[in-house]
Amino acid sequence: MRGPRRALGNDPTRHAYVPRRRSSGEDPHQLAASVRCDWTRFVEFAECALSHGLAALPDLERALGLVQGRPFGSRPLPWAEPHQQEMITRIIDVAHTIATHRTPPGPHHDLTAARHAITTGLSADDSAELLYRDWICIEHAAGNRPELHAAITRIQQINRALDCYLESETEQLTHALLRPTHAE
Repeated sequence: MRGPRRALGNDPTRHAYVPRRRSSGEDPHQLAASVRCDWTRFVEFAECALSHGLAALPDLERALGLVQGRPFGSRPLPWAEPHQQEMITRIIDVAHTIATHRTPPGPHHDLTAARHAITTGLSADDSAELLYRDWICIEHAAGNRPELHAAITRIQQINRALDCYLESETEQLTHALLRPTHAE
């Protein structure tokens, strides 16, 4: 533990970020309570937003701003797998919530922010069909047919690679939005 202790150093009050154990083998190695990670901050922002509703939409966006791809990467160690799944699930929920509130017309309407949320969520899990439905709705709201088709094609390709069918909600949405209108 000397290496991590030396690498992390001390906090401003000169307490080690990796404190020495108090007793021999029975006392586990731990990081100091002051050591925080982005995931802790993500959870704090997200939980704060849940209790404050739409007024805290910026907190959800701050939480999602901490996400940089798939947690623990594409090959997590076995101990990390349950944590990875929890993290991905929460990231998808936050991305979906942001897109849900940023897509419809109204005071929170911001398609750029909605797209950013979906892009970030898909970077954590590129097979999250819920986020593809959000992306499809965003592009429909923007009147952007090429990107609407790109989103549909992408989820179809992913599901083909996973050897599974589209969820019924996705099928219904794509059929409703791709149905020719009288103006076309």
